[in-house]
Amino acid sequence: MDLKASTIPISPNDKMFLFLNNCLLGIIMLVVLYPLIFVVSSSFSSPNANITGKVWLYPVDVSFEGYKAVFSNKSIMTGYANTIFYTIFGTLISVTLTVLAAYPLSRSDFKPRNVIMLLFAFTMFFSGGLIPTYILVKELGMLDTRWAMLIPSALSVFNIIITRSFFQGTPSELLEASQMDGCSDFRYLGSILLPLSKPILAVMTLFYAVAQWNAFFDALLYLSKEGLQPLQIVLRQILVSNNFDAAMMNTVNIDQMVAKQGISELLKYSLIIVASIPLLVVYPFIQKYFVKGIMIGAIKG
Repeated sequence: MDLKASTIPISPNDKMFLFLNNCLLGIIMLVVLYPLIFVVSSSFSSPNANITGKVWLYPVDVSFEGYKAVFSNKSIMTGYANTIFYTIFGTLISVTLTVLAAYPLSRSDFKPRNVIMLLFAFTMFFSGGLIPTYILVKELGMLDTRWAMLIPSALSVFNIIITRSFFQGTPSELLEASQMDGCSDFRYLGSILLPLSKPILAVMTLFYAVAQWNAFFDALLYLSKEGLQPLQIVLRQILVSNNFDAAMMNTVNIDQMVAKQGISELLKYSLIIVASIPLLVVYPFIQKYFVKGIMIGAIKG
């Protein structure tokens, strides 16, 4: 068969549409990409170049003083370690609870599932409020403990619904065959269902990990000890409150710094890059499951 003969001709209107569409997408890409390039370039530029506005597209007077200050500061490194801890263990707890909640709700032979699902859905629209939640966390003894970052936000009803829909889309014959062989529910879940659910597990891991990595409000409410605060609180002090530890100034060459504002600006850009790198590194390995998991979990129900 002649491929050239079978090619559908493109009309002038279609060509114009594709041209305008590509131009629009190119503009959107530039709007999204330029701020990222600017922040990266600024983080590798000198403080003088930053405060004088010389940085536009590429680094000016390349300098690593900002990163030296970031990695030499104790409070930043402590916050970084705390955020990694909260992300790893918080994601593990959340994914485990989501699977354990979604699996029985996906079983048609589980009679109370509709009532329980209604109670779960109710919490998506109504909550106790900020003050009752704070009092509850306080009475449970979780204030100024790591549990305050792991337990109160451990479960998302939205993620339960997606995971439940995915489980419902798996062939029921697998469950029937496993039951005939004397397989228990936990054995079926761990040995059969979960290996088939890698796409949705990857999506849930990504959702919960990103939420934990960016968790800020819970730490602001429940944690007052500096040794337990995540990186986002440190970022707030520097980016929003424009406040940073004087010890940072001791980690850089003061003679090369034009002013305190230059140090502050340099630290801001360097911290943004340092705080974003882990998610940017992990995301490509999970991205291939992302669309598949979301589409299957949303369509099949």
